[in-house]
Amino acid sequence: MATLVARPLRMRTDDYFFTGMSLLILGTVFLGFAHTYYLAGTVHARLPNILVHIHGAIFSCWILLLIAQTTLVSVGKIGWHKRLGILGAVLACLMVVFGVLLIVDTIRRHHIPRSLTPGILLALDLGQLSVFSLLVAWGVRVRRQGAAHKRLMLLSTIAILFPAVGRWPFSFIRTFPPSLGLIIDGFLLCMIVFDLLTLRRIHRVTIWG
Repeated sequence: MATLVARPLRMRTDDYFFTGMSLLILGTVFLGFAHTYYLAGTVHARLPNILVHIHGAIFSCWILLLIAQTTLVSVGKIGWHKRLGILGAVLACLMVVFGVLLIVDTIRRHHIPRSLTPGILLALDLGQLSVFSLLVAWGVRVRRQGAAHKRLMLLSTIAILFPAVGRWPFSFIRTFPPSLGLIIDGFLLCMIVFDLLTLRRIHRVTIWG
């Protein structure tokens, strides 16, 4: 009886946590791009070119899909979750392709932060996309292992939050650059604490991620 009660309780706890984290990520992205993109009318926003518009739309769709997928699992719509997973795989590929194109375009337009050189910007952004690609591919491969799959999808999205957090309208982001990494580490710390509370250990996927 204890086992039967504990299993649904853990499943509900997972649903609350991963849905909550996806909503937190949505808030993080909205806060970062609200002024220049979302509140500016998205398609009517004054962005440098069409490539930036396409990238913004694909990135936004990925975040919304993450929320949709965690919500579908929480309400037991696994069939819909699997069908949308195909769209997720396509979106992930598009994010990498247009992400690389945008990096090249950004360097070409000399739209680089003063603290970075083109080489460092290229290395950092390609590093983020590489981590994202690796974690998504791993997540697709273990899609039948629910605990690992959901952690990998969440970790892959956390890996590409740096541009959003870097655009938060708070002065400490610019005056204290390490705060950017510390905020991202906060997401990872939440996952570690969740694992310890629910599993009494850190899940191997969380460690690798």
